Formats: sequence, structure tokens, C-alpha cells
Amino acid sequence: MNRYPLWKYILIGIVLIIGLVYTLPNFYGESPAVQVTSGKATVKVTEQTLSQVETALANANLKPNGLFFEQGAQQNTIRVRFDPTQTEEQLRAREVIEKTLNSDPKDPSHIVALNLVPNTPQWLLSINALPMYLGLDLRGGVHFLLQVDMRAALTKRADAIAADLRTQLRDKRIRHTGISRIGNDVEVSFATTEERDRANDLLRNTQPDLLLTLPEASKAPYVIHAELSQKAIQNVQNYALKQNISTLHNRINELGVAEPVIAQQGADRIVVQLPGVQDTAKAKDILGRTATLEVRLVDDSPEALAQLAQGTVPFGDERFTDRDGRPILVKRRVILTGENLNDAQPGFDSQTQEPTVNLELDNRGARIFQEVTRENVGRRMAILLFEKGKGEVVTAPVIRQEIGGGRVQISGQMTTMEATDTALVLRAGSLAAPMEIVEERLIGPSLGEANIEAGFRSTLYGFIVIAVFMALYYQAFGVVSAISLICNVMMLIAILSMLQATLTLPGIAAIALTLGMAVDSNVLINERVREELRIGRQPQTAISEGYERAFATILDSNVTSLIAGLALLIFGSGPVRGFAVVHCLGIGTSIFTSVIVSRAMINLIYGRQKKLTSVHIGQIWRPDPAKVQAK
Repeated sequence: MNRYPLWKYILIGIVLIIGLVYTLPNFYGESPAVQVTSGKATVKVTEQTLSQVETALANANLKPNGLFFEQGAQQNTIRVRFDPTQTEEQLRAREVIEKTLNSDPKDPSHIVALNLVPNTPQWLLSINALPMYLGLDLRGGVHFLLQVDMRAALTKRADAIAADLRTQLRDKRIRHTGISRIGNDVEVSFATTEERDRANDLLRNTQPDLLLTLPEASKAPYVIHAELSQKAIQNVQNYALKQNISTLHNRINELGVAEPVIAQQGADRIVVQLPGVQDTAKAKDILGRTATLEVRLVDDSPEALAQLAQGTVPFGDERFTDRDGRPILVKRRVILTGENLNDAQPGFDSQTQEPTVNLELDNRGARIFQEVTRENVGRRMAILLFEKGKGEVVTAPVIRQEIGGGRVQISGQMTTMEATDTALVLRAGSLAAPMEIVEERLIGPSLGEANIEAGFRSTLYGFIVIAVFMALYYQAFGVVSAISLICNVMMLIAILSMLQATLTLPGIAAIALTLGMAVDSNVLINERVREELRIGRQPQTAISEGYERAFATILDSNVTSLIAGLALLIFGSGPVRGFAVVHCLGIGTSIFTSVIVSRAMINLIYGRQKKLTSVHIGQIWRPDPAKVQAK
């Protein structure tokens, strides 16, 4: 009746041991560290970089307690970890590594930033037992509020429309006397009303985002005035915000910052939170790493090369360097930008089996690219990447033939790794509109520690009061309930650690709430057992019936709480979602520990006693028989 089979005890024991192991990493705390990542999209952190860092630290007589090289799907990272008390060594190490890797401080190739990393032992890391991520309010870090320049986004869109109209009119052989941008509007001038009417019919059918007006005029030039519709303006602004958020995600996620928060706030603002980053200046540098992609033609004419050899740049050209540091002259005219690129993936040439980069352009980009390649067969085309205002030629292949369909293949003595890196760089995208930091806030680790300590103490004190009350009121059953509460919290922390969830102050509040709900379940069970004993059931029968009848009530109450938690999870955001996640997980762990774990312990205590006459569950009130008969 009150006996579990051996396999069930073993299974419960294994689950609790796993929970204990995956809870342990959260008690080791964090250590100061120096994090090294790539400062340019064309620079890669390799094992050779790790050797440079190791040698530099040894020469400076700095002895870290851990040196880690982490290979990520998008970017590699080096972390140098020190003991919790070695904050001065951390600062010295950053200076040493900075001088070693960045020979030109004005144009750094690597980002060397202060950070905090878990102080987890290697044996736990080997089984992927990692601590929970801590939110900004618990760990400290930097908080930025960025303002997106929507005017610049609309101006950029107006420039694109002007270029698109110029191409359309040329394709249909409609002559115009000029296309100019006036603010965010575009004006097209014509010499005759016939040409203007032809253009008006064409644009009304092909440009649904434009509102076209024909100002009256008695003589040439005859003008079409085009402005964006209100819906199109809203679409441009929404696209700019989403594109900037996506680009920030790409850049910050490559840096290995644990659980960054990048979210929209209002109509034109973005919130960025980087937990664990101690250096505000380096955090700004991280945000400034957004890249702009441009496609231009290379000027390889003998006259241009002769002027370059003399140290001058021809009119209409600009001088850049390729990945090997060689100078290249490119035309100032921009053919395509990153906005016209839908995707970039590494691949292989079907004929030569050489590594390639396969690009997919949007409709407008495909049309422009086909025209340019048709008119410039045999010339080189440069793909430039601009970061922090400085441009670099990623690749400059020769145009072999006209390329249509929007699918472009870049090749030319690249390794497989270089093709993968180039595709990643091109895929990272560009900002749809510039941004500026309107608010920045540094939350120190000491404040995070104070929040953790306050949350831990409140939960601990609450648990002690509950455990003492349960032990006094329910005796042995109360002690079992207290142990099951400990198992509940342990299992909840273990699951959060396995999921690598982010714990914030609302999450700690949810843990405290979980304790309260678990206590409620234990009280229901204990009172049910008391009730069975009160009506004269045998102790073994009372235990069995008490658990079985209490389970339905426990399930009903937890399901209703789970529905409320799921509603918060679906419709909430930010701290509310953090609370909801912990709350929903806590419901599952509380059912498991209060019903299964506590039942297993009670079975171990009382289940093997065949002639059980009493149980230690506190004072059981029984009605006075004389009073019952009098009624």
C-alpha cells in the first residue's frame, strides 16, 4: 500500500542527484576576466591569437587561473579568468593584451573588454553544468537607450526612390530633364507634357508607395512631384527599427555577451542591456561595430594606376586596401548597398570545385546588378565593408559575364574558411538608419550582489519560518515537508541552469512564490491524512488515502495558477515574462516534490512497518462522542 518498488526509489534518487549537480555551479560565483574578440569583421580570433595572449601575460608576470578559447558558430572568443580578488591583475592584463594585439590604437583590430565569467570548476564544465545567467539587476552591467534617426531613414529611402525612378524611365525610354530630391520628396522634370504623362502612367502602375501630383505649369519644365504615402512612411520607420535591432543582435551575439537584452521601446528607440560588461567605453565600441556594405567598380585603368604609384588618387576614385593590405582604387559611385542583399552563403563552384560565396539580391538589386555586369564585363567589382567610418575591400572579383536573376557567385582563390567568413560578414547587414545613445547607465557588480543577497536572505528567512512551523505543527510529516521544499527549490534552480535562463529580481520573487505554493500542497496532504485518521482509518490506510485524495485538489489549484502564469508569459514582456517563466517551472517542481518526493520519504519511514499503530503528524482533533450523541 505504502511501498514504492525499488526502481521508483532509484529513479527519484537519480533525478534529485542530477538536480543537485546542476544546482552546484550557481554557488561558485563569478570571477573578473578579460574578453578578447574580433574588432573587425575581416579579422578572426584564432589559436595563434591565444598563443600571443598567453605569451604576453607570461612576459608581464601575470598568472590567470584560467585561459579559455571558445569556438562559436559565428565568432571565436578568448577569455582570461582571474581569481575573485585579482581585480588589479585584470586591469593590468587588459592593458598588456591591448598593446599586444592592437598595434594601432586608432584602428584596433581586436576588442579587449573587461567582463565577469562563472568560476565553475572544470569537472562541472565537462558535463555542461553551467550557472544561470543573471539579469542586469543582479549581475551588473551596462544599459543603453538608443534613438533611431527616422529622418535619415526617410532620406535614405527617398534617395533609393530617385535612383529607382531614373532606372525605370531609362528602361522605358522616357526622356526627362532631371530627377532631384527635395527633402523626402522627389521631383522629375520633363521637357514636354507628353513625356510627363507617359511617365505618370508608368509610375502610377509601378510605384504604389508614392503619391504623385502634377503641378500646373504654362511652360517647361513640366514636373511630377512624388512623395511617400503615410503607410509607406510607417513601413520605412518600422523596417528601420527592426533592421537595426537585427543588426545589433548579430553584432552583440558574436561577442559572447551572456543573454543580452535588445528590445524596442516606443516608436523609435531601442533598449540594449549587456549584463556582466564592466567597461562602458568598450560597450559603446561594441555597439559601434555595425557595418555598411557597398558594391562599387574597381578602377584598374593604366592612368589611374600610374597616379596611384605617384601617391595621388584620381578624381572620382577613392583609395582602399584589401584584406592583404594592398591598395585598390574604386569608383565613388555606389552600385549596391547591404539593403539589396537578402542572403549570403558559402558554397563551391560546380565546375572548378573552388570555394565561393553565393549572394541572393532583392528585385531592385538584381536589376541593377544585371545592368552593371552587362556593361562592365572584364572589369573588377569591389565589395567594401565600412566599419566605424573606415572601409575595407572584402573581395574584388572579375566580372566574367552578365549576371541576372539576382543570384551572384563570388570566387577567386579563397579558402573554405575565408568563404565562410566572407558570407558571415556580408550577411551581418547594415544599419537601416543611424542611431545615437540618449541614455546610458552603469550598474556596478556591488549593487547586483546586494540585490542577490537581499533576495537570498528574504527567501531563506521565509523558508526557515515555514520549516520551523511545519516541524512543530506536523512533527515528522512537517520535517518531510521541509525537506521536500528544499528539493523543490533545488530542482527549480537546476532546471533554470539547464535551460540557461536569465534570473532577475522578479525571478527571485517567483521562487519565493513557488515556496508558498509548495507549502500549500504539503498542508493539503498533511490535513488530508489527519482527516482520515480522525474518522478512524488505520495509519497505513490514512496515509494512502490522504495522498490520493489530496492530489486532485493540488492538481486543480496548480493548473489554475499555471493558466495565469502562461497568460503572463504570452502577453507580458521584460520582467513580467521573467517572473512567469520561473513561476510556470516552479509549479511543475512543486507538484513533483510535494506529491512524489515527500510520498517516497513517508513510505521509507512508515511503509515497512506492518503493525503501524500511530504516525507523527501532530495533535489530531477528534470530536467529543458525548457532544455528538447529545446533538
